[in-house]
Amino acid sequence: MLSLRLCCSHSLVISKPFIGFVEKLSLSSRRNVSQSSTRNLCFCAKRPIEPNGLPSSQNHTPHDSPLSGMEEVLGSYVFGKKKATEVAHLVWKHVVQKGDTVIDATCGNGYDTLAMVKMVADESARGCVYAMDIQNDALENASTLLEESLNPNEVPLSHNIFYSLEKSISLPVPEGDDNKELVKLLPMCHSKMDEVVPEASVRLVAFNLGYLPGGDKTIITKPETTLLALEAAKGILMPGGLISLVAIFPSFSPPIRDFGAYELLRILMVESALIDIYWVLLSRAESETVHTFASKLPINNWVCCKFQMLNRPWAPILVLLFKR
Repeated sequence: MLSLRLCCSHSLVISKPFIGFVEKLSLSSRRNVSQSSTRNLCFCAKRPIEPNGLPSSQNHTPHDSPLSGMEEVLGSYVFGKKKATEVAHLVWKHVVQKGDTVIDATCGNGYDTLAMVKMVADESARGCVYAMDIQNDALENASTLLEESLNPNEVPLSHNIFYSLEKSISLPVPEGDDNKELVKLLPMCHSKMDEVVPEASVRLVAFNLGYLPGGDKTIITKPETTLLALEAAKGILMPGGLISLVAIFPSFSPPIRDFGAYELLRILMVESALIDIYWVLLSRAESETVHTFASKLPINNWVCCKFQMLNRPWAPILVLLFKR
């Protein structure tokens, strides 16, 4: 207790002149503010300062800003009330426009594909969603979900949902304005997406890395193909477009760089626990791949950020790569 009292009294002695200095500085700042125009101050501060020296409590985010309307969901995510996937979908809505071309690079059970369809479909019949997966089971699940979930109020009748479950992707396109391909379900690896879509023509490329929920955990996205897919996405993305990745990257697993070891583990899989170890190790390497790719993008053309819960290693991580 003695040491605590001495510390407190010593702190008090030091703080008196400091407080006086702060009061003088505050008085001087208020005098300068009262003599300046509010218009000039608005360019210097995110929260404009009023002539009385107090910050404004009003929300000055422009209504036409890409961030307009996102504050509530982002705040809910910070306080643990919204998931990373919900934040991702909201960001997509602020980037994607009606009539755009978008890609669901990991179709899975089709929930992201469904969200994209509702974002791009309009009366112009120009929108298109490319959804790809290497598992036919995933594409079948997505097809069923779309058929059960879409209705004429959300998707104009001028669209024809086109499902391609054949190995070939160069299938004939129905003729006539009344038969537009709104959705293409393609059984292919996302690393080859640039073979399907022209360069600089896509507004959004979305990844949901990992394994198919409810499916085989040994069939999982891998670092080498994810890197190729990111490179392909970078080439076909238009200015103002977005690459979105949602994944679970456990933060406690040790990194292993020998991908051959992963294949050996997969061959030796017998117990479900070993399968989980295989997935954890592989996802950790995939996390490093995504981080390295994003870190090397030029700052003049790209804005890259990551949303992550630091004390929840199994919580999904959201990575957003925006092309200027």
